[in-house]
Amino acid sequence: MAGTWTDLTVAARFALRTLGRRLRGEVEAAPDLDAFRVGFEGALGEVGEAHVASCRWIDLPATEPPWRDTGVDVGAERGRDVTLFSFGRVYASKALDIWVQPKNQIWTRVGEKGNAGSSSRATQTFGPGGLGEDERAAGRLFLGNYFPNDWKTRDGGERLQDDAVFQTVSGATRIAIVEWASSARAGLAALVSAGDPEGLASGELARLDRADAPPEGWHYLWHIGEGAVFEDVGERTIDCRVEGDVAILQTPVDVPFAEGCSLEWEWQIDALPGVFREDSLPSHDYLSVAVEFDHGWDITYYWSRELAPETGFVCPLPNWQHREYHVVVRQGEEGLGQRHRECRDLSVDHRVHLDAHAPTPTRIVGVWLIANSIFARRSGAGRFANIVLRSGDREIRVL
Repeated sequence: MAGTWTDLTVAARFALRTLGRRLRGEVEAAPDLDAFRVGFEGALGEVGEAHVASCRWIDLPATEPPWRDTGVDVGAERGRDVTLFSFGRVYASKALDIWVQPKNQIWTRVGEKGNAGSSSRATQTFGPGGLGEDERAAGRLFLGNYFPNDWKTRDGGERLQDDAVFQTVSGATRIAIVEWASSARAGLAALVSAGDPEGLASGELARLDRADAPPEGWHYLWHIGEGAVFEDVGERTIDCRVEGDVAILQTPVDVPFAEGCSLEWEWQIDALPGVFREDSLPSHDYLSVAVEFDHGWDITYYWSRELAPETGFVCPLPNWQHREYHVVVRQGEEGLGQRHRECRDLSVDHRVHLDAHAPTPTRIVGVWLIANSIFARRSGAGRFANIVLRSGDREIRVL
């Protein structure tokens, strides 16, 4: 990990960047929660009782640990769809303009012991018209803040950090919980016609049409959350587009770890999301491909804005410092927009980088694609293709 001096230096550079953006009018104004409620209630009024049975409002301060009982029961057994609409912002640093959107912040749980679940948008529908098992489960609906903590258990009952960490952030999210008298799809379509405040209804309709479904054979890492970042575009290629978001796409493998085993892939990075070196907490934005080992660590190979190739470091994020190691493969803007073929000897990289942190693994258990632009909130874009693992005389085509 880079250390305190690097963090302070990067924070100072980030502060100067933010000041410049403020002077140029590029910093997005804080969301007006009251204006959102007025506009949303006006749109619901236009939709009318033919579609809307009820609407309950909940304000969730960023400092509040999970879980908040909404007082609303959901599930297919009730026979009615319920949709959440979230609006707001949670700041890690107002001075540096680092914040997360509701999609990354608001998680749900149905029942006291249900799985914590997220949505790929700032909306989510429960009941007969929902998506997936959790959204069709029946029981009391709970809401919980996610950032800057992380889930330790699937029900969100245990977190990786002490809940005091929530006191380090600020902001709030305002949530409208709408119970539909008609189906969710009919109500959402009517809400679109009534003006669709913040575009939330059209976004939820797209999500229900599975516009955000991950590529076949891949899934989003459960405790990071669902995404709309990666897309299968055919020809063994997955496209990546990210802005102000984070996503980890995974596919399981079962490959013996042995001397000389390797990872090969092709990538074309069109835009780097980061603005400074990525080994510091305030600037940890990047695109990468990673391999996960059976001891719980992963090595993630990425294209750096500033750091030289073969630079390696433990992830600077507190929730990832005991599980992820970064290795720079390429640097700077030279070669952006071009397709490159890479090959890494995993046994050598583990020996050089991970032996000090973890025992020698016996198997490779997953391949990941990672996209993060939470901090600088810049657009990152690229595509990954033809991913192959080799171990002994085995060739495993991952993509």
